[in-house]
Amino acid sequence: MSRKGSSLYISAPVNALVEGLYREDTLVRDILEQGDFGIGTFNDLDGEMVVVDGRVYQLRADGLSHDVPDEARTPFACVTFFRPYSFEDLDQPLDYAQLIDILDRMVPSKNMLYAIRLEGHFDYVRTRSVPRQDAYKPLVEVTREQPEFEFENVRGTMVGFWTPDFLSSVAVPGYHLHFLTEDCQRGGHLLTCKPHGIRVSLQHMPNIQLGLPMTLDYLTQGFDRDIQADLNEAEH
Repeated sequence: MSRKGSSLYISAPVNALVEGLYREDTLVRDILEQGDFGIGTFNDLDGEMVVVDGRVYQLRADGLSHDVPDEARTPFACVTFFRPYSFEDLDQPLDYAQLIDILDRMVPSKNMLYAIRLEGHFDYVRTRSVPRQDAYKPLVEVTREQPEFEFENVRGTMVGFWTPDFLSSVAVPGYHLHFLTEDCQRGGHLLTCKPHGIRVSLQHMPNIQLGLPMTLDYLTQGFDRDIQADLNEAEH
């Protein structure tokens, strides 16, 4: 496998997002040069990003997918060139806890990074999408007001990553997944789901490329918040 194919590119450390720094200069077209698969958000925290098969989708607070111009900007995105080495077909109905147990079994070591794709039929999916921010509040405060969406008997794709806890200031620790319906019209940040006939694809990534923003806000920010506690509340 090539070095490019086994690297995770992170456009900025997630601790900046947690502190409320929602504007950076990274262009969507530059993100696509680093990977064809991933997740993130957009400047002003304007919705959830899904990158799948080389295309970028913006799932705003209305729960709908919107077109993304190449010149759109992101304060945080994680992408890779997805080349899975492991597949597993799950035909039986599962609740979310059972799905996590299976993912835990598929992941050889919790000390490494993995890209994860789940595709197929879901009896139930619940997502959220953060609303656009004009006044920058810390991420944990924004997500307390997040709209949530429910889907039943839907086909779609979940895209995301497993990140070890010791990288919590760089990327969201644990499983971090975003959902996109098969028609690419709806979705959001995954809160829970009940799959019923899906394929799980897994890719191990032994390398990280991390961008450090050059904006004045980032260069002068004091990173004082409890990142782990804020992310635990914000992501769940």
